[in-house]
Amino acid sequence: MREVRYRAIADELRRRVEDGDLAAGALLPSESELSGAYDVSRVTVRKALDLLRDEGLVDSRQGFGWFVAADPVRQSLGHLGTIEAQLGELGVTSERRVVGFRFTAAPAWVRRILAVDSVLEVRRVNLADGQPFARVTVWCSEQLGARLSRADVETSPFYELVDEPIGGASQTIGAAAASTADAELLAVPPGSPVLRCERVTRSVDGRPLLVSEHVFPGHRTEFVVDLPHAEPSISPSGLRLVE
Repeated sequence: MREVRYRAIADELRRRVEDGDLAAGALLPSESELSGAYDVSRVTVRKALDLLRDEGLVDSRQGFGWFVAADPVRQSLGHLGTIEAQLGELGVTSERRVVGFRFTAAPAWVRRILAVDSVLEVRRVNLADGQPFARVTVWCSEQLGARLSRADVETSPFYELVDEPIGGASQTIGAAAASTADAELLAVPPGSPVLRCERVTRSVDGRPLLVSEHVFPGHRTEFVVDLPHAEPSISPSGLRLVE
């Protein structure tokens, strides 16, 4: 009877994936929740999930639980560009949802970089094929932001809204745990692994124009760096120990 039961659970979950009810990259209910929903033991649920994993339909990661299998979105660090542009190159449909637009006092670390006290702060969620892919917060000076509207930042990347040439950017990437707020926006468990990126975008003459923070769910994102030249050490350049 248990043999039949776990296969029936696998069949139903497979149908939900194939019908699009559970989209690529989406988290499945926890083993405990599935156990309660189907009135079976977690052992039976695990057998059903293991069967679907063998078929390549689902996968699991520590800190996330089970999710619908999907190729991670790979972003190149070799050139400066927007999330939307890189997703478009991969054939992924992107969407931007602004969840916050306000003029406010600059956070201390942003104030040190931009050398201003008041900033425009824009928070948004980026979606890839309909699933949350990144939480992005961008800060710019109040002077630069004064001519921008919520509609502007909903329809265009900041790089297209800045009225002077972009000279380049520096980006710092590290591991973190999803805050409660980010977990809700990204549809992941609180405390689950995320990649946190801080980017400072500068003008041609080196002045900081934009500061941004990008938070990516760890199970959906990979960063790629091309290393065309061999060096005596094979470790990637730019590594920094976090104290």
